[in-house]
Amino acid sequence: MEPMAWVALVIFVITIVVVISNVIDSTLAALIGVAVMVWVGVMTEVDAFNYVDWNVMAILVAIWLIAGYFGKSGVPSWLSVQALKLSRGRPGLLVMILTFLAGVISMFVDNVVTILMMAPVALPLARAMKLPAAPVILMIGFGANFMGTALIIGDLPPQMLHSVAGAEFFDFIWQHGRPSSFPILMVTFVVTLAAMYAYGFRARARVANIDSLGIDAKIPNRLFAGVVVGWFFGTVIAMSMREFLGVKLGFIAMTGALSLVLVLAFLGSRVKAPSFEEMIQELDWRAIFFYIALFALVGGLEKTHILDKLAEAMKPLFAQSYALGATVLYWVTIPIVGLVEHDAYILTFLYTIRDLGQAGIEPWPLYWMLLWSGTLGSNLTVAGAPALYVALSLAEKEEGRKVSLREFLAWSVPFTLICSFVCYVLGMLIWVLPYAR
Repeated sequence: MEPMAWVALVIFVITIVVVISNVIDSTLAALIGVAVMVWVGVMTEVDAFNYVDWNVMAILVAIWLIAGYFGKSGVPSWLSVQALKLSRGRPGLLVMILTFLAGVISMFVDNVVTILMMAPVALPLARAMKLPAAPVILMIGFGANFMGTALIIGDLPPQMLHSVAGAEFFDFIWQHGRPSSFPILMVTFVVTLAAMYAYGFRARARVANIDSLGIDAKIPNRLFAGVVVGWFFGTVIAMSMREFLGVKLGFIAMTGALSLVLVLAFLGSRVKAPSFEEMIQELDWRAIFFYIALFALVGGLEKTHILDKLAEAMKPLFAQSYALGATVLYWVTIPIVGLVEHDAYILTFLYTIRDLGQAGIEPWPLYWMLLWSGTLGSNLTVAGAPALYVALSLAEKEEGRKVSLREFLAWSVPFTLICSFVCYVLGMLIWVLPYAR
């Protein structure tokens, strides 16, 4: 490689190590890494700006804004009480329903936001059912982190796939004549929950009379809740029709968010909605700036053609055996993203797979296998997914103690291994093997 390529690689590696080690704030570390790349000449400040996918950033901000209103509507609390009734007093079944609910919500809402929505309403249920908080909140965290890749809206990796490869909304449901992310992950999720129920929750004693628990939840303002939920799904439907509307996903999402703010302001005291200023302040701006820096950092690697060379080095493996190459990519990814922030890893290898596609290797099965393994493997530790750190902190605060690494791994390892194996089998049968022939 040329000297400047080595400089870019060293800066990228050092930045990621600092992000992982948490020596300084991860967002600050990522922004400093971008600044250093610019100052040493890896790229110009204009290059750094242009490498950021502002369409993806607009999606994130808009969906988070709508999700913030959704969290304050009272709907998550109401759904949790319905889960209690559906469980008929079975604690283990209640945890599985709450986990499933968190997974479904995370298809449309960022996983951290989903956890912050679900944990406060799940904890009173756990207390009433005499369940320890740690496994309950950790399962909700796993579920929220799991299904974000099922659709294009819920998490950053599918939005990065849209940015790099042009995947559209319905491509996540059905693509190239076969089921893709949503059906495969949904089947994997259900199987994993059934296995986890047998692993750690089946023996919990049933509460015969759930009415005696005295838990109920009502939606404070039905008009507010109705407007928010209606606008949320309206925005999702509009985003699913992006190809027909002919505008960017970020513009559609931002239009949905801003029009919701205007409608709520117009309704005024009838909905008693939080102010726009309050909702803006609650956005996770640190995460937004981290993702901006992440795009620019990977852009530095792209600028110096490092990813082209990585693709060339990987090409013989896929040319020799496509199935073996996909298998190696999948199972090598899982432990790595358990220790490395998975968004950075996924974005780097999305570009690498794109370059493989330009070199004649079919990219789509590899895109999906990377996306799934990169998401599922991140459930292994808190280093891979910031959402799990949030879940762990909430569990420790509730129980007033530190959750040991051994206790955390007792839940994360079986969950990760089960879902990774099931998804691997489905991915190989449905996507990889048909292209390997």
